[in-house]
Amino acid sequence: MKRTLVVGVDGSPQSRAAADWAAQEAVRRGLPLHAVHAWQWAPLAAPIVQDPETEARRAEDVLKEVEGELIHRYPGLDLTAEVLSDAPVPGLLHAAEDAELLVIGTRGYGALVGFLLGSYGRHVIAAAECPVVSVRPGHGRPVAVPEEGEVVVGQQGGVQESAEVLRVAFEAAATRKVPLRAVRAWSLPPVYGYSPGSMWIADRFGGLEPYERAALEQALEPWREKYPQVEVVAHVEQGSGGQVLLAAASDAQLLVVGRRVRGSAMGAHIGSVAHAVLHHSGCPVAVVPHP
Repeated sequence: MKRTLVVGVDGSPQSRAAADWAAQEAVRRGLPLHAVHAWQWAPLAAPIVQDPETEARRAEDVLKEVEGELIHRYPGLDLTAEVLSDAPVPGLLHAAEDAELLVIGTRGYGALVGFLLGSYGRHVIAAAECPVVSVRPGHGRPVAVPEEGEVVVGQQGGVQESAEVLRVAFEAAATRKVPLRAVRAWSLPPVYGYSPGSMWIADRFGGLEPYERAALEQALEPWREKYPQVEVVAHVEQGSGGQVLLAAASDAQLLVVGRRVRGSAMGAHIGSVAHAVLHHSGCPVAVVPHP
């Protein structure tokens, strides 16, 4: 099946920024882009009730306007567009079932941050089977992203656990021809977390930080071999994952983090690190599901 990028639009500045970023990424990768507007007739939810035909035309107009803007900016873009007759969350998830990336918009900073289509974005990120990129608009520009910045990726766990996250990050760095900063944050375990076995392993490496650095290098090794053209900076730092990543990605083009796929229903739970960077990162954030 042909790889594709999918972007959700709703006519807001946030979704326009997402569409612009997705178009740039599609052109960069030589992939088609599919823009979707998930719309469902719900008169009781609207402040001013309109007839379904009027609302349907409005949904088509939103999509056509975004489509026209993208074609004007990116003449070579392979673009398709579709109004989905579905609620936003299931509509976007269905559209992205076989996508390389799903791109959505996000608003502002702080604890009261909202996502594209209200709070739906968090649910989309938590349930999507493909990586979801969250984009915020810039000041006077469609997207506030430095052109020469690094790609930054948060690595945690073992080789297999972080494999998909690192794949996405290395591919992004390779297509942009920029360095990749791989960040592994660590903190001192609580007293009850110590065990003779764990401390013996740490002692073999000369302490906790050398142990964490060795774990990072081990996870990076297969991807360094697959992408020898990518310059890699291994960054190990003590501190909370969210704070360390936000500091490392202050001038980044893209920040890539993982989200554990959970077997039980967890609502919109996306993990504390992903939650922190989605709320406060100034650059686009890719959240990658992994086992």
